[in-house]
Amino acid sequence: METALQFYEAAHDHLSLVRVYCYCNNLQKAADIANETGDRAACYHLARQYENVAQVKEAIHFFTRAQAFGNAIRICKENGHEDQLMNLALVAGPQEQIDAARYFSSNERRQLPKAVMLYHKAGLLSKAVDLAFKSGQISAVGQIAGELDESADPALIQRCAQYFISNGQYDRAVSLLITGKQYSDALDLCVEHNVWVTEELAERFTLPKDESARNQILEKVAECAYAQDNYKLATKKFTQAGNKVKAMKCLLKSGDTERIVYFANVCRQREIYIMAANYLQSLDWRKEPDIMRNIIQFYSRAKATALLAGFYDSCAQVEIDEFQNYEKAAGALNEGYKALMTSSDPQAQERVPAFQYKLEKVKQFLGIKRMFATDGDSAIQELQELLADPNIEVAVRQGDIYAVIVEYYASNNNFKSALGALQEMKSKLPKANPNYYVEAQTLQAISRTTGVNFGRTENGGLDEGGSEEEGNASEEEVVEEEEEDERPQQHFAHNGSAKFF
Repeated sequence: METALQFYEAAHDHLSLVRVYCYCNNLQKAADIANETGDRAACYHLARQYENVAQVKEAIHFFTRAQAFGNAIRICKENGHEDQLMNLALVAGPQEQIDAARYFSSNERRQLPKAVMLYHKAGLLSKAVDLAFKSGQISAVGQIAGELDESADPALIQRCAQYFISNGQYDRAVSLLITGKQYSDALDLCVEHNVWVTEELAERFTLPKDESARNQILEKVAECAYAQDNYKLATKKFTQAGNKVKAMKCLLKSGDTERIVYFANVCRQREIYIMAANYLQSLDWRKEPDIMRNIIQFYSRAKATALLAGFYDSCAQVEIDEFQNYEKAAGALNEGYKALMTSSDPQAQERVPAFQYKLEKVKQFLGIKRMFATDGDSAIQELQELLADPNIEVAVRQGDIYAVIVEYYASNNNFKSALGALQEMKSKLPKANPNYYVEAQTLQAISRTTGVNFGRTENGGLDEGGSEEEGNASEEEVVEEEEEDERPQQHFAHNGSAKFF
């Protein structure tokens, strides 16, 4: 035997060395060799020898060194070494882990947390979750749920999601449902419990372009973002879904004018052009030439002639109401009339007579004003005929007509006739304030000459002060307006955005 040991040692045959020492009952020497070399076959053989002589701890040790975890676990179970059993199971393979988990969940001293951990590690997630629910292991459920992927059992994902919902962790439930591709349920949860749809979360909802449900999911994400006033994200998702009209509606809610104009130019759709132009009209387009230019361009590109004419009509009305500038009003009306005449749209054609009437009356009023340079009496007569037209207020304000008459009489020092015109104006237009229509200097001259102040008293007579139905202007404000009117008019586009400018 000694000669055999010499040759086995020379050959580095550790298994044979251990076998010989075991045969000679020198287990200590065999153990020294196995521990020193770590030879798995030698360790396994020695472990079997220790098991035969009931030296359990040594047997477990060498089975472990031999990585024969099944045998080591078997001995631990048979001898109640539960701490070692758990440690061994954690480093063993799935089958050994399942075996150990069954032991912990079924023995007299049930240790469910250990069983949950081992089932989880072995990949039996459903079993692990079941036990975790039974044992009330909140953290374990959360940990398991966090490791689930799209290949997990849908029923398991649903159970974990319901667990999160019952604990008020709605964001985690949404994330888990997305992982399981249960997008509709996740979105319903977002809406029902107001889970904030972040940019990152929305991207997780965005399916590849070849997925049939992509657009449907994207639209639902966008609707959810819209409900949360996240208009930028809603716009992005509606655009990705190909629903540009809804995307524009979200943009309009955001009030981002620059992006609205850009989006309309990029989309090139009639409905979007109209929506953008309608929105721009709600802004202060009178002071922003670019906004006015875009309104005209969008209506023109959309071939929305009736709406374009309506905008020109608004431009004309602003010139009349705010600046009493009938020249520019005529230019705006002329552009609108030309647009209507070039359109075959029935809706546009319906507006032609009204537009034509308004344009003719404004031009007539301007022509009469020019007549004063040569024939004032005839001009006064023409203005009286205009006042007799029951529909004249649609085109020319009666207050402006009376103002021209008063100014003419006052400029010719005929203050009595000027006062008569003012009294007629107050009689026909009881809510009108002369200060709003007639220059302050003219009213002061008439007042000095006739001794009558100009305003509206309770009984409708002439007195100082007063208000005007279109904007309660005091005499000081009128003077300021007159001073502003003397300055160059710059409230419309400066760069020729439309012909009449």
